[in-house]
Amino acid sequence: MRVVDPEGKQLGIMSLREALAKAEEFGLDLVEVAPNADPPVCKIMDYGKFKYLQSKRAQEAKKKQQASSQIKEIKMRPRTEEHDLQIKLKKIEEFLKSGHKTKVRIVFRGRELAHKEAGERMMQRILEETKEWGKPDYQPKFEGRQMVVMLSPRSSGG
Repeated sequence: MRVVDPEGKQLGIMSLREALAKAEEFGLDLVEVAPNADPPVCKIMDYGKFKYLQSKRAQEAKKKQQASSQIKEIKMRPRTEEHDLQIKLKKIEEFLKSGHKTKVRIVFRGRELAHKEAGERMMQRILEETKEWGKPDYQPKFEGRQMVVMLSPRSSGG
C-alpha cells in the first residue's frame, strides 16, 4: 500500500506491517483514504481528529444548504378581503424573490366547503398575480378541507 505521512509527504509503497510500524513511530493511526486506488492509499493521521473535522464540515454544509432555500407558507381563507389579499401577495412575492419555495394554502371552514369555486377563483387569481416571480410545481389540489399549491421561484433569466 502507498503510505502518506501526517505532513502529506509520500513515504512510498510498503507492507501493512511496515505502515503500522511507521504510524506507531508518529504516535498516530493508519487510515485508508483511497481503498479503490491501485495500490490502496493510507495516511498516517489522528483518526479521532479526522472524524471530528469531518462531522464539523458536514454540519457546515448542512447549515449552508438549509439557509439557501426554505419552504415558506401562506394561509388564507376563501373569504379573505381584497386588502388582506394584497398583503399576502406582497409576502408571496417577497418569499419567491428571495429564492424560497412558497406553499399557498386556502383553508375552508364549515359551509365554505359548499362554495369551493370561490376558493378556486382566489387560487387562480393568486397564480395569475404571482406568475412573474414563481411557477406552480403542480396544479392546485384539494387536501381535505384545504386547497394547496406549491410555488417555486422563477430563475432570474425567465
